[in-house]
Amino acid sequence: MNRVYVCSCFGVTEAQVQRHVDDGACTPRQVASACKAGTDCGSCVRRIQALLGRGASSRRDLAGRGEPALTGFEDTAAAAA
Repeated sequence: MNRVYVCSCFGVTEAQVQRHVDDGACTPRQVASACKAGTDCGSCVRRIQALLGRGASSRRDLAGRGEPALTGFEDTAAAAA
């Protein structure tokens, strides 16, 4: 199996990052939250940004199509009630 590593510090592959992007990650911080990539030396952050640009829709594009820009987040007002 051919694995392309994005994050050497945590052994995160390009396929793993792409799965997080496909699941809705829109920023390097969201990817880091899911798999730690980019949280140690930071040398992979630009590669993560490039992966986010491939096939990922911006929030503005999603809003223009009437689709939710962010998914999987609770409404903080409802959670506080």
